[in-house]
Amino acid sequence: MSNLRSHTLLFTLLVASGTSTYAETPLTQAVEQRVDHRQDRQEQRIDNGVSSGALTAPEARRLGREQARVARAENRAEADGKITPREAVALEKRQDVASRRIYRQKHDAQTRP
Repeated sequence: MSNLRSHTLLFTLLVASGTSTYAETPLTQAVEQRVDHRQDRQEQRIDNGVSSGALTAPEARRLGREQARVARAENRAEADGKITPREAVALEKRQDVASRRIYRQKHDAQTRP
């Protein structure tokens, strides 16, 4: 729960900081690194689920496509050279949804033989 609070605090600070000075701050790089790192971890979770048999091939394909959509959204957000606070919050929400889907698919009754 404290992890959620820290994320909420970080994004609240981002939104409050304004977009004019946002591009020059190290916080921009931190947000981009966080998004990239989280994306890598989620892809690793999918790979681990395939390896362990917790994910079937169709589940893994669906989850992989969702990760690709998140990556495209990140690319669109970075297209102007920075991720705005609003874009950062939107990416975080997309990653939250993707993370929950990965968890549900890995823990459902379907397994790969």
